[in-house]
Order: sequence, then structure tokens, then C-alpha cells
Amino acid sequence: MEITPHPLVYQLRFARSEFMRCLEGVSPEDAVKRVMPMNCISWTVGHLASQEHYLWVMWAQGQNLAPGLVDLVGYGKPASTPPLADMLDAWQLITGAADRYLETLTSEILITYLKRGDRTASENVGTWLQRNIYHYWFHIGEMHAAREMLGHQNLPEFVGDFGKAAYSA
Repeated sequence: MEITPHPLVYQLRFARSEFMRCLEGVSPEDAVKRVMPMNCISWTVGHLASQEHYLWVMWAQGQNLAPGLVDLVGYGKPASTPPLADMLDAWQLITGAADRYLETLTSEILITYLKRGDRTASENVGTWLQRNIYHYWFHIGEMHAAREMLGHQNLPEFVGDFGKAAYSA
């Protein structure tokens, strides 16, 4: 029996696509410029990759595909300006691996808690998934603001092709 991804997985994929749309036209040079007090755009790419790595690759699958990423772009770590290409490569590697787990999610799994060794996650899988989705939207807004402050023109004005993420029960 084939499992259809849970509607929240489609929402995450849509948030990811909007995140990538926000990056369209960003040069490698602008990606590493900091508009204080914000982090740079390339940091944000790595930061969101780091969250997905933590949740869906390390906790859910027990793999560490990006050693050192959290030290470079993790919450509470010193500011950094990593190259955009490196962060996009990490993001693509991690989201591809994350999708292998996310494809398996059902409503029943969303209310369970992941375990890692002798530790149990502090939130259930569904709450983590929602947190991940909202984290993308937070940083999409932040990146738009940084791009405006960097003088970028013709930025997206509203959520894109929402039909790709239309709600279904």
C-alpha cells in the first residue's frame, strides 16, 4: 500500500518552495552581507537546513549528514557569513534526506514522540513539523526585509502558487 504524504508535509514543501523563490536573484556577494542586526541570507539557508537536519535526519533517522553545521549556523551561535553555494548544497542534501522520513508520516505518527538513544523528544512529531513550517515563514519574511534593505527590486509581493499546497483531508 502506497502512503500519501500527510497534508502538513505538503505545507512544509510549499514553505520550502517559497523560501527558494525568495532566494531567486540573490547574488553570492549579497547573500553574505549582513544587514544589522540580522544574519545574512546565506546563514539563513544553512540555519533552516540545520533545523531540518536536527529534526528529520538526526532525530528521526539517526544520521549526521552535516557535522559542524549547527556550530556554523545554529541558534545562539556566533554570527557567520558562509558561502551561499555551500549552504544551498547542505540544504539540498538535508531536505532530500529529510523527505525520506517525511514521506512516511501519517496522522498516527504525528502524535508520537521520537526517541534518540535514551532520550525522548520534547514535542511530538506533528508539533515539530508545524514548528519547522512556521520557522520557514519567519525567515522568509526576514529575508525579504534584508533584500529590501539591500536595494533588491521586484521582490515577490505575496505567497506564490498556493494551489500546490491546497488543503485536503
